[in-house]
Amino acid sequence: MSKKIIYILFLTLFLSTGYQEMMAQTTYKYVERDTSSLYMDIYKPTVEANRCCVIFVFGGGFIGGSRDHKSNVEFAQELVARGYTVACIDYRLGLKNKKMSAVTIVRALDTAIAMAAEDLLDATLFLINNASKFDIDTSKIVICGSSAGAITVLQADYELSNRTKMAQQIPAGFRYGGVMAFSGAIYSHNGLVKYKNAPAPTLLLHGIDDRLVPYKYIRLGNLGFFGSNSLAKRFKKYGYPYYIRRYETLGHEVAGIMCHEIELCDQFIHQFVFEKKQKQIDATIFDSDIKQHPLWHDIKGRDLRAAASPKK
Repeated sequence: MSKKIIYILFLTLFLSTGYQEMMAQTTYKYVERDTSSLYMDIYKPTVEANRCCVIFVFGGGFIGGSRDHKSNVEFAQELVARGYTVACIDYRLGLKNKKMSAVTIVRALDTAIAMAAEDLLDATLFLINNASKFDIDTSKIVICGSSAGAITVLQADYELSNRTKMAQQIPAGFRYGGVMAFSGAIYSHNGLVKYKNAPAPTLLLHGIDDRLVPYKYIRLGNLGFFGSNSLAKRFKKYGYPYYIRRYETLGHEVAGIMCHEIELCDQFIHQFVFEKKQKQIDATIFDSDIKQHPLWHDIKGRDLRAAASPKK
């Protein structure tokens, strides 16, 4: 019986039996930071696991969100149905209750991104140290995030590839198997994004009209916030494997389409992580099944600033 037929039979059984009967879920505290206890929920398939672990980082503008939000759990269930172990993690919300002006938001965002990336690296170290317990192949740890979470996963891989102070705790030689970012960007203090060591194969999904997380870039001197379009250019120039999907007529709605693009995520991991194909794929699409949302299509940075400020 071919592997494809076995997979289809397993997926059919999984969906017909129900997620809960074919998925084990446990919660672990992975680190203490700034008096905060940070936890992860680990979802494992009870059969046919492929030993790949996807660490998922939720979105929420660094002011809100939760690891166990319904949409995040549904995405984890879809991944588990395909044989992946999933770790949905907490991280510190660096912009929560921060009063910011148009000037101070730059430093505040810098700090919030650094905090979140540091927490993701802590979660990664926890999984590396407990790989045998969770039956994880550490060469197949994939990080995935939405919006603020997408920024976090791209930033963490950037810090790791450059072996910055933040990433020194991670064992030498470790690299992520892959990165999947739904509406993400990288914050740089040194002009254009540069990798000392090759980044992990990266899947970039971004709405061309995104006004919250830049699709292109925002730059002031050496400070820059570089979105998917800019990152794809760097990957292409230096021969790094990547897949970018650009969504016409969409803005920040793309941050919430994880389940809609579950097959793409699965294909990306199989081709770029398991099979290690050195591809560069650039696709611009119009997907009529994804509708513009009045809030998420037009949301801007100043809206985030207002939402983050302490309520009187």
